[in-house]
Amino acid sequence: MLRLSVLWLVLILGCTRTQDARPRVLAENEIAIRSLMGLWESGQVEELIGLFWPDAVYDDFPNQMQYRGLEEIAGYVQHVHGWATGVTMGVTDLHVSEAGAVAEWVFSAVQERPIPGQVPVATGREVVLNGVTIIEMDGGRIRRAADYIDVLPLILQLGGRAELPGGSVITLELDPVSSSER
Repeated sequence: MLRLSVLWLVLILGCTRTQDARPRVLAENEIAIRSLMGLWESGQVEELIGLFWPDAVYDDFPNQMQYRGLEEIAGYVQHVHGWATGVTMGVTDLHVSEAGAVAEWVFSAVQERPIPGQVPVATGREVVLNGVTIIEMDGGRIRRAADYIDVLPLILQLGGRAELPGGSVITLELDPVSSSER
């Protein structure tokens, strides 16, 4: 009978600890995704060390690139700050689980310098993009992250155009008053 009582006590304590750990893990995962969004906004890549595992992976799906390890991930983040000023990363919604988190966000910045390999001139135009970042957590740190963004608005907002089969062309008409004020 004593064995059965001890077994029940162990089971009850184990369940209680699991229930107590869940809110803590959810809070930690929320802090991690918000910290990552803040890192994108600030460009302060020194914070990567405590946020990511040294062998973490970051997928940039719009550009079909994968960054492995802290140095490559830092370069990915710094790339934005190489061409953009006034970077803001507004989180519009969060979805947190025990395994990770998802942030829906709005990115805005001004393209003050050329974008290496893509836009050889500084347009001085503001860009606003919506996107999603997913993180997978492991032991309190990010093991994997992935960004999902539609880059066509970026191209159009910088003055580019998309030529479609059949001769159709997609462009973005800027308000003449606001474009001359920039």
